[in-house]
Amino acid sequence: MRIVVIDGMGGGIGAQLILKIRELMGAQHDIIALGTNSGATERMLKAGASRGATGENAIKVSVSLGDYILGPIGIVIGNSLMGEMTFAAARAVLSAPGKRILLPLQTEHFHIVGVEPLPFAEILTKTVYTLKEMAQEHA
Repeated sequence: MRIVVIDGMGGGIGAQLILKIRELMGAQHDIIALGTNSGATERMLKAGASRGATGENAIKVSVSLGDYILGPIGIVIGNSLMGEMTFAAARAVLSAPGKRILLPLQTEHFHIVGVEPLPFAEILTKTVYTLKEMAQEHA
């Protein structure tokens, strides 16, 4: 199974997500880290991604490789992640054939109504369990 993890800024969310995937699902899965900047990509690679690439074009080209695409909800919203997620990159994420699993992280720019606020550690765990369940259903 190929899992694409997308993150920007410092890459902390993506890195923690990769660590949790490796912890709960093992090392056998190919995890592709796509960062909006080199720092984010580097941090996700250090967390255990199989390989990585950086920037808008890398996201546009490589997001379609994933059976599953994970990241904060901002990866499908142009100009999010403090402007690092371009409209073209967000459109590529939305158009990719893989199944998207998005972390419902609230920001000052938008709010997700109906989603209960949870501690970040719980969001990470629920995200990976959702990935695991979806992968088993389609195996």
